[in-house]
Amino acid sequence: MSFSVHGLSVGRGLGGGIAIGRAVRVLSSRASVAHYFIAPERVDQEIARLRDARHAVVDEMQRLQQSLTTQSSKDAPHELSAIMDVHLMLLQDETLADGVRHYITERHYNAEWALTTQLEVIAAQFDEMHDPYMRERKGDLEQVVERVLTHLQGTAQLAQTQATANLAREEPVVLVAHDLSPADMIRFKSGVFIGFVTDVGGKTSHTAIVARSLGIPAIVGAKSASSLVRQDDWVVVDADAGVLIVNPSERVLDEYRRKQALAAQAKAPSVNGEPLFALDGTPITVLANIELPSDAKAALAVGAQGIGLFRTEFLFMGRVQLPDEEEQYAAYSEVVLAMKGLPVTIRTIDIGADKPLEGDHVQAKAAHTNPALGLRAIRWCLAEPAMFLTQLRALLRAAVHGRIRVLIPMLAHEREIKQTMLLVDRARTELSSNGVAYGEIELGAMIEVPAAALITSIFLKYFDFLSIGTNDLIQYTLAVDRADEAVAHLYDAMHPAVQFLLEKTIKECITAGKPVSVCGEMAGDTSHTKALLAMGLREFSMHPTQVVEFRNSIKK
Repeated sequence: MSFSVHGLSVGRGLGGGIAIGRAVRVLSSRASVAHYFIAPERVDQEIARLRDARHAVVDEMQRLQQSLTTQSSKDAPHELSAIMDVHLMLLQDETLADGVRHYITERHYNAEWALTTQLEVIAAQFDEMHDPYMRERKGDLEQVVERVLTHLQGTAQLAQTQATANLAREEPVVLVAHDLSPADMIRFKSGVFIGFVTDVGGKTSHTAIVARSLGIPAIVGAKSASSLVRQDDWVVVDADAGVLIVNPSERVLDEYRRKQALAAQAKAPSVNGEPLFALDGTPITVLANIELPSDAKAALAVGAQGIGLFRTEFLFMGRVQLPDEEEQYAAYSEVVLAMKGLPVTIRTIDIGADKPLEGDHVQAKAAHTNPALGLRAIRWCLAEPAMFLTQLRALLRAAVHGRIRVLIPMLAHEREIKQTMLLVDRARTELSSNGVAYGEIELGAMIEVPAAALITSIFLKYFDFLSIGTNDLIQYTLAVDRADEAVAHLYDAMHPAVQFLLEKTIKECITAGKPVSVCGEMAGDTSHTKALLAMGLREFSMHPTQVVEFRNSIKK
């Protein structure tokens, strides 16, 4: 069957089915702008917010321009005043104002979202201009919009509190961007988007992992997506096939709506919490990977038998001030209490590579030539012992409420293990000295560096359990950047070297009588289930959205 469409882009589908909606193009630099729908009765108030912000910027710039007249020509060149004139003209241009009002009035976008949407529309027009001088004015427009956004964000919290977020819409929206950081994805987690598409990214990049955990259709590595798609285009995101269709015909839409309906029926759980067994009669444990405490509810809903990986770095990302001990204690306790006695595996902060933190002291240390091989995960924690001790104390305190297994990422050296153990003991001592109650924890290590897999026997002397992070293990074994779509075809979980390291680690754990799990993407990929079971693996940890399919595959 052939279809006539405006455009088609192929990327790497992350699963989640099919999404059909209006495209919302977002520049990465403005991904953190609030995106929510306003109630119809708030349209006038939102337009007033925009008008007040614009007037504030105009007043600010006029005062600045007046101050230039009191300075010498050397200190205030004529060109600067001319630039101010251009910015004032752009600020008062009705093309910008009318477009923003349209998105607020007709689409019920909040003011910030409406402003950045109209900026995208006008910026595209500038790009198509033949006159180089006019094309360069796009930069002036972007600077003006940033000023208005700054003023708008001063009233954003009150406006969003008063608004009715995520109103039911006749026209659902799909986010299209060149790239999104994991922090941006978390910001959008409770947002209005029904799907995501990015130009770049690999199937196991951290952005992809978070997108998949949202349980909605997503495509990464669709190289031409942001240039092919225009603001408000109708798009179909087929995340199972990795295909993005732009402005499809009615015939194509009907076909994909039919597929949506069939997929919804297929996703209905046929099993929920039933015991699973391998062919030899040994029980199989299915755990869930989560990013935020609120995800624990979804894990229970699909019958997960515990949390196999709580990625704590998402508590730290997208903020300048790192969470203190009390905030972390509350977050970890929330998950433990929500899981009602089931085990909760909490990984210590794993930052670096494609998961940077904000804040001057963090950025300075994270600016490495090759961040994937630099100061990340446990290396960063050992370099920042005060921060690490804060997290360890919070984890120990939360263990009073239930069973916590603490997982240490990216260990490769025995001296790192010993340093970590010393800091855990120090955290206990500090709590005891201050009379603060804490519980017992099980301590485990992630096997995600080939060196660690090759010395599993040493790790087993120190740790209560091991968890294999296949995403990084594959990346480091094959020297393939898992976030780079140009080499994605070389990222191969079935490579003999990868299979050797997996089997070696699993068998050594079984021999030592220590629990071992796989918490990487391989765990939830049912095409690898039989191979992992044959190696002796009996503990799988995956996204909650993958649990039902995994359970059904075992039952077949």
